[in-house]
Amino acid sequence: MSPSRVRSLRAPWAGIVALSGGLLGGDFAAQLVGNWNSPVTSIGNRIINHVPSGVKSWVITVFGGNDKKFLIVVITAAVLVIGMYIGKMFINGGVTTSYAIIGALAVIGSIASVFDEQANFFSILPSLISAGVSVALLKWLGRESSVKTEGSVEISRRDVFKVSSVVASMAVVSTITGRYLKERTKIQLDRISVSLPKPAKSLKATDLIDPADSVPGLSKLYTPNAEFFRIDTAIQVPHILTSEWSLKIDGLVENPFEISYDQLISRPTFELDNTISCVSNEVGGPLVGNARWLGVRLDDLIAEARPLARADQIMSYSKDGFSAGFPTAVLDGRDAMIAIAMNGEALPLEHGFPARIIVPGLYGYVSATKWLTHIELTRFDKKQGYWVPRGWAALAPIKMQSRIDTPTDFSDLSPGKMAIAGVAWAPLEGIEKVEVRIDKGVWVSAVLGPEIANTTWRQWWIDWDAPVGKHEISVRAVNKKGVTQTSVPASVDPDGAQGWHTINVESA
Repeated sequence: MSPSRVRSLRAPWAGIVALSGGLLGGDFAAQLVGNWNSPVTSIGNRIINHVPSGVKSWVITVFGGNDKKFLIVVITAAVLVIGMYIGKMFINGGVTTSYAIIGALAVIGSIASVFDEQANFFSILPSLISAGVSVALLKWLGRESSVKTEGSVEISRRDVFKVSSVVASMAVVSTITGRYLKERTKIQLDRISVSLPKPAKSLKATDLIDPADSVPGLSKLYTPNAEFFRIDTAIQVPHILTSEWSLKIDGLVENPFEISYDQLISRPTFELDNTISCVSNEVGGPLVGNARWLGVRLDDLIAEARPLARADQIMSYSKDGFSAGFPTAVLDGRDAMIAIAMNGEALPLEHGFPARIIVPGLYGYVSATKWLTHIELTRFDKKQGYWVPRGWAALAPIKMQSRIDTPTDFSDLSPGKMAIAGVAWAPLEGIEKVEVRIDKGVWVSAVLGPEIANTTWRQWWIDWDAPVGKHEISVRAVNKKGVTQTSVPASVDPDGAQGWHTINVESA
């Protein structure tokens, strides 16, 4: 193979190795300091902040809780493509252009980083370090001193092997060391060591007979923490030690104050069985879960701050920069809380440890702030939560919904007896009845599972002797006020989907 052919084949890999190595270097620097974000994270944060609501809804619908992984894959793919171009450009004599592209990427990363939560002047350093490492690797690979008269650059196989080995080593060191330097292990140990307070009044034990144990495919009464949906704006889960955590309550109040984690859990606590749902949950979607929460009454803390009469919004802020606001009128006696535990254990890191807000009856995007650090009493005409200026409604009570868990849509069934089953929820009213219709026939009342609270979902099921053929199955719910779930369809934006969940199956 001719030397020029060899160079053309190696060129893309040279750029990929150089750019990837630079990003790993920037990531390593970010992890080393702890308060910085890597260039990829900073750029990802900016994309999340400015993505149109329609795109956001599509990504969540398609990828669900893997939306952040999808974003990282997209960014990584872009890096690979740009790296290939840089490599070809550099090897073919476009040294200055290659450096200029790397510099432009550093500028983009630096600009993105200054808008990160708690950013400062030094937050741009990971992007600059990334650029420096990329240039160094590209020069090493290219060996500018060996540029031939025709303007090409010679790269030996040994060079590529050496640099690839270095980059691979950096990846391993960055991944392993980063986990420790980002204090995940330390945070997990801190979480495990939390001694949860005994609630002033305990709810019934959660070891009720769960219909899901005898109805295959039916959602469990309490969603296990590991299976609970996760939708938020954090590419990297914030790591906060309980010893360093505090909650500030201020704004339009007479008595602003700040409390530590120990002070928070020393207050009277209570348990709450509550179903939460993401506003991006499509009809029949998976972005809903039920859990037993332990926490401190939010209305007691707000009352202690003595809000001014003109305050009409409670705005909460997350460590990662997210914010959510809901009306002060929502604190109407419902069991809104600052939660510290979920299903009998301290909040998982991904679900807001050390503390988050839970407000029965409201979608998460206006209330369920994770990694909570600050509550501000303010006004709707002065401030908006994170998603409101991005096209979502400022007021967002959870809509009554019902879902068919089994059988699944478009499934092929064997004729004979089986269960049609699922869940329905209508916080705060509670579910009174669930009805199922097959092939647009008569609505049949389903058997309802345990009723543990009006704020939770209820399981339901009917027995069905499936005949041969194609069938359409629909479900609807009725709340305790006698209101039947609407059949009028609506998309998730701006304030939640609605309509009957309908599936099609075939028995043969």
